[in-house]
Amino acid sequence: MLTAAIIAIIITMVMALIRAFLGPTEYDRMLAANSFGTKTVLLIALAGYALSWHSFLDVALLYAMVNFVGTVAVMRFFELRASAQTNAKEENSS
Repeated sequence: MLTAAIIAIIITMVMALIRAFLGPTEYDRMLAANSFGTKTVLLIALAGYALSWHSFLDVALLYAMVNFVGTVAVMRFFELRASAQTNAKEENSS
């Protein structure tokens, strides 16, 4: 059963990567990247359990925190870039 779950997670990770590369907007790409990170946390947890690795939850939680902070940072960058482009368009039109 663990093997089937690991294979299913890997398949969904591939689908998330495809969406990240082909997404029509940067927000779709960022959502796919965040989804890929979440699935990576699940994969670490399942593989750690299957291999009887004792500290797999610590590594999974650490990766989840890094994924969350990275997502917030990139989305803030997109937000600031969009507001800078809006301000530049307003200045050019006046």
